[in-house]
Amino acid sequence: MRIYKYLTILALPIIALTSCSETSYKFKLNTSKKVKLGDKAAVKLEQLKGDAIDSVHLYVNSKRINNKETSIAINTNDFGVGKHAVTAVVFYPKKSKKLNNSIEVLANKKPDLYKYKIVNTFPHDKNAYTQGLEFHDGFLYETTGKRGKSSLRKVELETGKVIQKIDLDKKYFGEGMTIFNNKIYWLTWQARKGFIYDLESFKKLGEFNYNNSNEGWGLTHSKDELIKSDGTNKIWFLNPNNQQEKRNIQAYTNKLSLEKLNELELINGKIYANYWQKPLIAIINPKNGIVEGIVDLKNLVKEMEKTQKLVDEDDVLNGIAYNSENNHLYVTGKHWGKLFEIELVKQ
Repeated sequence: MRIYKYLTILALPIIALTSCSETSYKFKLNTSKKVKLGDKAAVKLEQLKGDAIDSVHLYVNSKRINNKETSIAINTNDFGVGKHAVTAVVFYPKKSKKLNNSIEVLANKKPDLYKYKIVNTFPHDKNAYTQGLEFHDGFLYETTGKRGKSSLRKVELETGKVIQKIDLDKKYFGEGMTIFNNKIYWLTWQARKGFIYDLESFKKLGEFNYNNSNEGWGLTHSKDELIKSDGTNKIWFLNPNNQQEKRNIQAYTNKLSLEKLNELELINGKIYANYWQKPLIAIINPKNGIVEGIVDLKNLVKEMEKTQKLVDEDDVLNGIAYNSENNHLYVTGKHWGKLFEIELVKQ
């Protein structure tokens, strides 16, 4: 009997300690999942458990979107198409909690569809694993890939003859290129590094590192920016003076994100982009990422297969050059023995 009473007394402090535990808090961050550009998207912090909180800060892509509200509707035009990170930071007595979610904004219209007609066919080096292609002063400039086989070339359009060439260091896998202010900017794939060359001599002038983009795929330029793809749905805009990435857009149709964007060409203010292993070209608005057009080149692949056996998933369409004098495109593929001059036809 005396032992029983002793055990009861020992248990009392434990019961008292448990009853003084802190109030627990539980939250949920709710967002609209998929919305069309121009529509409102909802962001709401839901408190499931706990006493009153002190405040909550709501962010989209690190931009604060609320004052004191725990629920808010945002204008998707302010953020553009793409998948946008949503964050809530909740403050309550002596603590804070961070919650993450996202909103996906789709284009608000279908892309226009384009076919093509072949205007001319020119020879192209079968050994060229084409990465970048650009038409400048009557010549084609081309970069090729594969580690140990990457090269920069100046090519006669009509004959396909390589009249000037340098090889990239064998440790690099060459990717896309563009010509800007008499300099050639050439990307590498996974080395997070690009190189700069003199247009006339092909002499190396410098190099630059990537910042937020992990890889280099395609490259083009506007009047004041370099424009780069990295193998995702993102397109990056770089300061040409220091090659620093300033911003990016995401490429979206009214239904989905376009991944694996590759070789790029800026034509009449729009970005034309190959996407890896698909015989299509996307026409992208550089201001908001909306895919405004799709060029179907499946039959061009079939045309190549009449005279050449193509290796699946490797000898794919890649390379877009533009002739502003006649508004025609020059397109080819990796290891293709032909280069096609085509005129686009809107459906």
